[in-house]
Amino acid sequence: MSHSLNEIEAMSKRAARGAGLSWGLAEEAAKGTRWLSAFGFPGTDLLADLLEMNDRIPPIDVSPVSLRAPVWHAPARRMSPLIAGASLSDCAMRLLERGTIAMENICVPLLTVPFMAGAALRLRHPVMAEWDGARVATDGRQLCLQGESDPLQAPMTAHICFGTPAKMTGRREQVLRAEVSDQSWRRLSAFAQRTFAPATEESRLRGAGAGLSDND
Repeated sequence: MSHSLNEIEAMSKRAARGAGLSWGLAEEAAKGTRWLSAFGFPGTDLLADLLEMNDRIPPIDVSPVSLRAPVWHAPARRMSPLIAGASLSDCAMRLLERGTIAMENICVPLLTVPFMAGAALRLRHPVMAEWDGARVATDGRQLCLQGESDPLQAPMTAHICFGTPAKMTGRREQVLRAEVSDQSWRRLSAFAQRTFAPATEESRLRGAGAGLSDND
C-alpha cells in the first residue's frame, strides 16, 4: 500500500516506543525511517528488522562503550544504529577533526545514514559511510549512492567507516509517498500495540454504552 511520509513517521514512532525506546530516540527513529523512505528505501522494513533484532535488550548493551575509542563497539557485540548514529551526530566536530570514525558490528547499517545527514548539516560538509562495498554520502538534504547495492539493506555489518568531507556523486531522487507492504505495516503495528494500556473493568464501564447504570 502507498503511505504518506507523515503516516510512516507516526507509525514508526509508536512502534519504536512500543519496543521500549525512549521518547527522544523513538522520535529520531521515526524521522530516520521517514528520511530513508523519502529516498525510496524500505524504511519501515529496516526499522522493523532492528526492533525485532534488539527487542527487550537493554539499551546500554547495544550502545558504544567509548566514543573516544579508535573503533566504536558495544558490549553485546552488536550496536544499535540509532544509538550509534545519534552519538555520531553529537560527535560531528570530532569527525571533522579526525576525518573518520569507525564502528564494528552495526545492526541495519543503513539506519545510521539519517544521522549522518544531521552531522553533515552541522558541519556544512557532506559525510560519507562505507561498508561491505557500499558507499553512501549526504549533505543533509540529498543522498548519493555508489558501489554495491545489496549491502545497503543488510541486517548487520562487521565494519563501517564514516568520513568527511565527501563527494556527492550518484544522486538518488526523492519521493513524496512510499510503498509499504502489509507485512511490514503489521510488524510495526505489533510493536505499536504495546503502547496501548490493557483494558480494565473500570475502563470498560466508562466506555461506550451506559455500563451498569440505567439513565432511561
